[in-house]
Amino acid sequence: MSAAPSLLEQMSVLAEPIRGRLLLVLEAHECSVSELCTVLQLPQSTVSRHLRLLSDEGWLTSRADGTSRHYRMAARTLPPELAQLWRLVRRELEGSRAAAQDAKRMGMVLARRREGSKAFFATAAGEWDRLRIELFGERAELLGLLGLLDPAWVVGDLGCGGGQVAAALAPFVTRVVAVDESPEMLEAARARLGLLPNVLVRRGALEALPLDDAQLDAAILSLVLHHVAEPAHVLHEAARVLRPGGRLLLVDMLPHDREEYRQAMGHAWLGFDEPQLAAWLLDAGFADVRYRPLMPDPRARGPGLFAASAVRLAAR
Repeated sequence: MSAAPSLLEQMSVLAEPIRGRLLLVLEAHECSVSELCTVLQLPQSTVSRHLRLLSDEGWLTSRADGTSRHYRMAARTLPPELAQLWRLVRRELEGSRAAAQDAKRMGMVLARRREGSKAFFATAAGEWDRLRIELFGERAELLGLLGLLDPAWVVGDLGCGGGQVAAALAPFVTRVVAVDESPEMLEAARARLGLLPNVLVRRGALEALPLDDAQLDAAILSLVLHHVAEPAHVLHEAARVLRPGGRLLLVDMLPHDREEYRQAMGHAWLGFDEPQLAAWLLDAGFADVRYRPLMPDPRARGPGLFAASAVRLAAR
């Protein structure tokens, strides 16, 4: 008898159109309050009030990112009866004019996130090595590579930047495929990698890699995931290009509060914690997720780093 009032209360929660629109956006994307204000074209006080109620009722998860808070629909943890209720509500919302307008504005928000990183890379390519060394030290990216040294492997350096990781891998594996979207970064990578016969440099976005399905034995995302608008999409694409049983190695920043990195260096994310990253990897089709903080370089001035690894499951 206790379940019926609870379900009725949840029906009342979703009867408010604004809350339905919020859930429709947050089912597909993680957003800050300011981004949601832009998408729904509502004042912050209104958006915050509805987010608070949805969070209290268990519809949302949130995480701190510097001084901001980012929200996502708790789709993976909803009880079956609430998941069914949401499917019914979503069916009504998806064809509405408001939902179509929200989706269009969400696309603009994502484009703005991407442009922040692209503008940084276009101007920083010439100083990229110096900036990375100042922030993270000379050896930071190499500490997590020891598990990849199988001489038969084809390895993808995804978001290769100036090619430092690809150059380190090349002597130890059959082939390295280095991919980056920035023309300026690729020019620097080709200058470094041009004499290495087993390195192929390709231009492409992390969200749409210029690689075949199951082409790689291993893939590396080194200090690049914090630049992308939607890391979960990038991890799905990494899973596509890895063979079943292939390994992903991810080196990035531990969570931090250095807000200035957003404007100064085009960072879209202020690091990643283990639960967040593990959830994305599992959803993308990986298993055996491991996350370890790396020993800090005493000369580095940037945030601490971690290395995470995962194994690609057979195609679902």
